[in-house]
Amino acid sequence: MNIIEAVIILVLLVLLSNILGHYLEAIPVSLIQVTLGLLWSIIFHITIPLETDWFLLLFIAPLLFNDGRRFPKSELWTLRGPILANAVLLVFLTTLLGGWLFHLLIPGLPLSVGFALAAILSPTDPVAVTSIAEQVSLPSAIIHLVSGESLINDASGLIGFKYALAAAVTGTFSLWSAAGDFLYTSIAGFVVGFVVMTGLQMLREVLRRSGINDPVFNTVLQLVGPFVIYLGAEAIHASGVIAVVTAGVLAHVSENRIVEDLPEQRLLIERTWDIVVYVLNGIVFIILGDELPSATKATIADPATGTWRAIGYVIVIWLILFILRAVWIYVYGTLSRLSKNWRIEHKNTEPVTIKTAIVSGLTGVRGAITLAGVLTIPATISNGDAFPERSLILFVAAGVIVLSLVIAAVTLPLISRRGAMLLTRGSQVDTLEELTAQEEADDGETVPLMSVDEAKTYLSKTAVRVLESLRRPENQRAAYDLILDYQFIIRRLQMRTQPSEDVKTMIDFEVDIRRIALQGELKRLQELHDAGLVNIWNFRYYRRQIKWRLRNVDAHQRREALPAWRTARRLIRHGLRRVRILMTGNDMVTFRQQRQLVETETAKAAIARLSRFFKVHNAKKNAQQRQSVYHLIVHYRYRIERRHPVTNGSARQLQYETNLRDLRVRALAAERSAVTELLDAGRINAVMAANLRQYVNYSENVLMLGEDLQTEATS
Repeated sequence: MNIIEAVIILVLLVLLSNILGHYLEAIPVSLIQVTLGLLWSIIFHITIPLETDWFLLLFIAPLLFNDGRRFPKSELWTLRGPILANAVLLVFLTTLLGGWLFHLLIPGLPLSVGFALAAILSPTDPVAVTSIAEQVSLPSAIIHLVSGESLINDASGLIGFKYALAAAVTGTFSLWSAAGDFLYTSIAGFVVGFVVMTGLQMLREVLRRSGINDPVFNTVLQLVGPFVIYLGAEAIHASGVIAVVTAGVLAHVSENRIVEDLPEQRLLIERTWDIVVYVLNGIVFIILGDELPSATKATIADPATGTWRAIGYVIVIWLILFILRAVWIYVYGTLSRLSKNWRIEHKNTEPVTIKTAIVSGLTGVRGAITLAGVLTIPATISNGDAFPERSLILFVAAGVIVLSLVIAAVTLPLISRRGAMLLTRGSQVDTLEELTAQEEADDGETVPLMSVDEAKTYLSKTAVRVLESLRRPENQRAAYDLILDYQFIIRRLQMRTQPSEDVKTMIDFEVDIRRIALQGELKRLQELHDAGLVNIWNFRYYRRQIKWRLRNVDAHQRREALPAWRTARRLIRHGLRRVRILMTGNDMVTFRQQRQLVETETAKAAIARLSRFFKVHNAKKNAQQRQSVYHLIVHYRYRIERRHPVTNGSARQLQYETNLRDLRVRALAAERSAVTELLDAGRINAVMAANLRQYVNYSENVLMLGEDLQTEATS
């Protein structure tokens, strides 16, 4: 397959996996991506040829650079000593002890290959580690420790993998030579990353002072940076891994200096990196699925291994890694509490219990770095022979990755108080922003009383109240347009923040009031027909429409789906009705007038029914039910306003657009004021307030972008 076609298909599969992940929330997106890659390989018999050099460059360089950009934070910097010890010592322990155990476990597996497998299985997914640690309420010191360690253990794991792999390929290993080479590659990699990134930052500063401060240009410059740094380090036989991590940390520090000067640049860079990580992480897991059939076939065909023995290896190796991690966390945490400095800095921290150690062990989810590394194992060694047990290593590594994801996804909702789900690299940004907001709060600050979604709901409700106060006869259509949009945002956020039982109750109530409104429409339609205001064709058409919506409501309450043929039949009838009017010569003006009359009058009847229901029902005492009734009334009011004809290009259309823009500006101002209210009331912290203001700024930027595009189109 052509490489361009393969890239397009891989990106499409990444998008498909995230669509499926929206409906299959209990399954991590990474597992869905592996499954899609597996199906793609089985159905189309397509494999992607992997070259070690370009694969490391394409995936390792940007992913590690991005990890460096997210480190250090204030709490993590305080624990830089323990974090570095964990990231180096735990990886070293896992590589040596784990590699030796793998060598004993798998007959015929050379010791050097066992070390390589253990080293590449050492790195953990930083997003998964942080999400699990936060959501299961681990002690704060342990959270910062495992989070910081996961950000930099990629480098130590990849370096250990490199030397073990070199020993397996060449068949020779010298401790002194390896130690000297390690010192050179590490120091040289650090120097290259520091010098080149400093040079790029100086270049950007010179260009900025010269007036070349285009955010797009600077974003592309930073995207190219990790690739240039990685290639430069490898060219002098230094560690490209350490170089890009160093450059990422340096980029993070320098970004803090220019955030007030070029905020739009910082915003564009962050979102662009989100896209890059989103795509690359997904492609890596899809390639894993694509590689599984060949690895599985070779492993199963080997009489010395077989299917069940290979699966047993995966389970035992995961248990070894889990036990090593849990024991290390328990021993290290216990010894650290005996330290005077630890007692002073974390005197209010809970002690590390066995349960805490076990949960910390579950945070060791393996991800894209492990996968990207193991896929670079060459097919042959230096003398031309096949690499020993390559298929089995790929099978075991893939199996450990999948097993760690599955176990974490299954156990996290059980041990979490919030019924949380597992996040990995490339997960949705909104959820990560909420975790980051909670993580970056000061140690002395209380946990926010409102979540990000709850705060966004409050902002939207504030905007609706302002729009209602500004609604006048001359701007009603624009006001209802905006109110309806805000209502949809509110409903979506409420579905995410409410417990499942409350959501079910709310949906059942909305089904009931929709039935009441539709019954009011049907009754008013009959009255219009009896009064001779609507002809028989229009009467039958709208009666079918309303009854179809009633059947939809009833089917929803029974948790059933209407057959697809009913929807298709409805669309066909609608088209035939238009054709019949044209062929029989009926007056289209009369047709449109009756249509306007029916939709306006039935909407008014529905509003009247809902108003009477609201007065006699106890909905006014329930905020959620009151919101549901209001949402439906706004929907009908919008339908009434929409029936007023607006001619394109007319002064009325221009006035509508002006009203829409002015009201939108006032609504955004109300949202911004609501953020300050929540902050002053202590309902959110400073970090969440900054995220919410950024959320409002996004909407304002979209509004300005639309005006700019409209100006360009008319100029």
